[in-house]
Amino acid sequence: MRALAQPAVRESATPYTQPVSVPGTVWLVGMMGAGKSSVGPALARRLERRFVDLDAEIERVTGKRIALIFETEGEAGFRNREQQAISRWAGRQVVVALGGGAIAQPGAVARLRASGVVVYLRASVATLLARLGDCEDRPMLRGLTGDDRLRRVSQLLDERRHAYESAAVTVDVDGLTPEGVATRAAEALKALGVVSA
Repeated sequence: MRALAQPAVRESATPYTQPVSVPGTVWLVGMMGAGKSSVGPALARRLERRFVDLDAEIERVTGKRIALIFETEGEAGFRNREQQAISRWAGRQVVVALGGGAIAQPGAVARLRASGVVVYLRASVATLLARLGDCEDRPMLRGLTGDDRLRRVSQLLDERRHAYESAAVTVDVDGLTPEGVATRAAEALKALGVVSA
């Protein structure tokens, strides 16, 4: 059995210098299938915070499934709703799971970093594909199978990698349960000094 990689705490040009007592959002980012919606509740329990799944929040507010929003309003319409939802939660002491493309939108990295700390759940393409299922509820992959799906997931990951890697904390999720990922993320956040729980 191979040794599991430890979570990486990334330095950046604009370091996270928030004292422990300053409120802020813990933003979970990563590709669809990385486990944000599964890890989020477990991490929120460890940090004694509320968990918010942003896609579920958008569906609750609009009364529409994400796939239907994409279908009727296009990606631009969905991204607008996504940004509104981010604004509602920014700076609050919650753990928020973002959709896979949220952090890759113009200005998103700076906005998320200004209102909290970003945690990237990094998964290999093989892990992502194994977890994604039939993708009928995932507009970016709907109708794609086999090699076409592999190419699209790889392309999206390549397009978003720079945004993902701007995160303060990166946790490799391959081979870990959601509880295991949450434990590593919580430990990394405490080591970074941005949360006290």
